[in-house]
Amino acid sequence: MDVAITKMSSKGQVVIPTSMRTDLPEGERILLIKDGERIILKRLTDLEPALQDDVLFAEKTEEAFEEYRKGTFIRKKEGEFIDEIASW
Repeated sequence: MDVAITKMSSKGQVVIPTSMRTDLPEGERILLIKDGERIILKRLTDLEPALQDDVLFAEKTEEAFEEYRKGTFIRKKEGEFIDEIASW
């Protein structure tokens, strides 16, 4: 098991030390799971395909809710909305 210490920036960014990211390409999508006091990082590509789809759908849904909260969402007709969701 590898262990390292890092810190969070004022913008919430965390640097993964070089020694722990040698096999992580730039742009790799990483799932973060908070379980009580633990924070777990897992490559999205390491998840089963069905779970990957669920995580990506949840991410898109959260983005849509955030747009709604900010008032920047765009109203769409039902068919357009269904087509957009299907593309996720």
